Amino acid sequence: MPSCDQAYPMAQNSVGSSRSRITERSGHRPPLPQHTRDCRPGRGACPVTGQASCKQSSAISLSSLSRAFRPRKSRPAIPWVGARTTLSVTASIHVAVNPETMMRKVLHIDMDAFYASVEQRDNPSLRGRPVVVAWKGPRSVVCAASYEARRFGIHSAMPAMRAERLCPTAVFVPPDFARYKRVSGQVQEIFNRHTDLVEPLSLDEAYLDVTTNTLALPSATQVARMIRAAIHEETGLTASAGVAPNKFLAKIASDWNKPDGLYVIRPSRVLEFLSGLPVGKLPGVGKVMESRLRDLGIQRVDQLRERTVDQLERSFGRWGLRLHQLSMGIDESAVMPHRVRKQISTEDTFPDDRRLDQLDTPVRQLAERAWSTAVRQAMSHPHTIVLKLKTHDFINLSRSQTLPSPPRSAADIIEVAKMLMNRVTLPADTRYRLVGIGLTGFKSPHPDMRQGDLFATVSSAELITAGVPPT
Repeated sequence: MPSCDQAYPMAQNSVGSSRSRITERSGHRPPLPQHTRDCRPGRGACPVTGQASCKQSSAISLSSLSRAFRPRKSRPAIPWVGARTTLSVTASIHVAVNPETMMRKVLHIDMDAFYASVEQRDNPSLRGRPVVVAWKGPRSVVCAASYEARRFGIHSAMPAMRAERLCPTAVFVPPDFARYKRVSGQVQEIFNRHTDLVEPLSLDEAYLDVTTNTLALPSATQVARMIRAAIHEETGLTASAGVAPNKFLAKIASDWNKPDGLYVIRPSRVLEFLSGLPVGKLPGVGKVMESRLRDLGIQRVDQLRERTVDQLERSFGRWGLRLHQLSMGIDESAVMPHRVRKQISTEDTFPDDRRLDQLDTPVRQLAERAWSTAVRQAMSHPHTIVLKLKTHDFINLSRSQTLPSPPRSAADIIEVAKMLMNRVTLPADTRYRLVGIGLTGFKSPHPDMRQGDLFATVSSAELITAGVPPT
């Protein structure tokens, strides 16, 4: 069986780079690759894959077909798929794939039970025992749980009291984020030895684009193995890795053989891998979206793939195209080494439930913390203020306000937050266990725009002048 990286040229070889060059010179369309001509129903087994009806193999070669079937010079220079190609692949495919993105090699590295593993590493008496990283108290939530604790059903974000009920013998350890950050820095340094294209998602996970890697290793799988070995040798911790042609597949793969595992999704196996997955595994498909898809008879990715883009867009708007792309294994998002932070949030969980009219002080303190963070990180131009609340029975609600001008101080944020509190319509005796303040909609100030009054009424003409379409 070919390695992951031996499989990467498969799509290109199905039409041949020389054939692509002939197309560019002559303008003539080359014949379909052998395995797309012979994989139609009734023609027997595919000569490449051996499958009776190789619809999936034909579809995965779409990127190479879009490379080979270039438009003639008299046509617009856009990816073109002819009528014959549509018949040979599947009738539901209407998405042109960028061939360059299909050739990428992306890793997703995820540390195993990171916080809990650091605690077990540094305290040998905790090894093999159910460890819960959390402050022990009625309002605390679980930051992390060791694999021994997970066997009892304990997981992150669970109330600490419930975790204690599930496993009375669990060892509760208060979190030490400064120590976790130091260890995360060691892991980041290991990543940087192999590529400059590292996109951290948190202290314990990151995407790496190793298409071109520092050590010039030919195999993405080999890079992943070296990184995992270095992490274990230098930190004493384990990490799981996923190897795939794009980010969302790599993230799914890293979870496949946890803990301390490696899973590779070869480009030629993308559709086969996705077909049996529940749609809830796709990024952006939460419980609500999963329920809506289920109502349409769509529970697995292969069932989603059977729907055309038009059908999905009628049900889900522009998100329908994204769903179709995900079902085909398409994700052209790049690994972003310097991802711009999109929001700042601060929140507090109270030791006792409180009414809304008792939240003025914590809201003021949270607003000041959020503003301080924004100024410190040079992000002092948020346009949207968010108030987050969680009731005593764990119901979440939020209120937000988008402003014509960014706030100039914490006092401005406090004033908006109080206005948002007045928009909460739950009964006055409702009690809340958590409150949060968020800042989002960060924009660089336009050089020609003056700082106006935070609550000024902005006319349509002014919005158009500033480059903002009127609503």
